[in-house]
Amino acid sequence: MDICSAILAINPLAQVSVNAEDLDQITWHNGTKVISKSDIKAKQAELKTAYDALAYARSRKKEYDQLNQFELISDDSINGTTTHKNAILAIKKKYPKK
Repeated sequence: MDICSAILAINPLAQVSVNAEDLDQITWHNGTKVISKSDIKAKQAELKTAYDALAYARSRKKEYDQLNQFELISDDSINGTTTHKNAILAIKKKYPKK
């Protein structure tokens, strides 16, 4: 997670510029209160943990988007099959929540 994202997660109104993603090259603008490097690093770690925890959801969505779900649902309704349900369950099994 980049420095600006961490800063804005701590203070959404912060006005700041960062050079080369370097904690030593942060410029605080318009009276924005300085946030300590340790707080920024901690927020970066927190944001990365939250992002990593949702990897399964991003992977599932990518595969869900490849399904023609409306057609599968319609065909299942007409034919009395469970093709759509089976496809969804297979994706959920492939990418389980952790």
